[in-house]
Amino acid sequence: MKAHFYLINLAIAVLFLNPVSAAKLPTPLVETSWLASNIHDVTIIDVRTDKKSFTSDPVYKKDKKTGKKTLVRVGGHIPGAQLVLYKNVRGTQTINDVKIKQMLPSKTSFEQLMQKTGANQNDNIVITTNAASDYDLTMASRMYWQVKYFGHDNVSILNGGTAQWLLDNRKYATQADKSSVGNWTANEQRQQLLADSEEVLAAIGNDNVQLVDVRPLGQYLGTYKSSKVKEKGHIPTAKTFPVDLTVSRNMPVKFSSAEELTKITGALGINSSGDAITYCNSGHMASGAWFVLHEILGNQKVKLYDG
Repeated sequence: MKAHFYLINLAIAVLFLNPVSAAKLPTPLVETSWLASNIHDVTIIDVRTDKKSFTSDPVYKKDKKTGKKTLVRVGGHIPGAQLVLYKNVRGTQTINDVKIKQMLPSKTSFEQLMQKTGANQNDNIVITTNAASDYDLTMASRMYWQVKYFGHDNVSILNGGTAQWLLDNRKYATQADKSSVGNWTANEQRQQLLADSEEVLAAIGNDNVQLVDVRPLGQYLGTYKSSKVKEKGHIPTAKTFPVDLTVSRNMPVKFSSAEELTKITGALGINSSGDAITYCNSGHMASGAWFVLHEILGNQKVKLYDG
């Protein structure tokens, strides 16, 4: 009988000592309702380019006739969220004596970035952005991909981001909270998520591997180019999958449903269950297509070509 009561007490103690387990992340995308119910059991990382907006009030526009408020500019942040400036997410690598910016950071620098947010090894991590554009949403997917690449699985993206949080009339903060340094460490580097130049070269004309170009259609067709690249056009035999087709157009920007994405990939001739390598100009937008194919549609045979 004593042993029976001991086991019950032990089970109760474990429940109270491990509250995060109650907030198990349900899917790669979570909604604001789920986050509101589990906000104390997750680490929220807010990725954005504008530091000032993190501590500013949001801006609304009120319709004179209806009185309805429209969110014009995201300001403030979800209570407890820790700011990560996007310029610090990626790093510089030297490949064949050439320095290439905006690539995967070193293991050490990414660990330091994560630890500054207060993230710990077994935390459930929710990544949010302003979600005012597809660029914002792919900042979240890039951060997500890197967290996964360095071995952490308990991570989700907040669908609709901080914009949706504000539109739901949830409480927000403008005071940046200091966070204690966490103990987050990279468990492994998952090479199966990353493609190198040799793999891309081997995929050209290969019916068994799809090259997926995520850039705007004009860049794919070569009508114009980004300043990041030297030549117009696309890698031979690559299929176009513009990032703007994977998300909604207006704020709050959200990823499309699995059903819609399946229709889109089918219409573009992309096999959503086949081997694929996503690419763009630097590896930013490519993370959005990787997230769509790998996480939303569940294709584990998708890699991202970084840089």
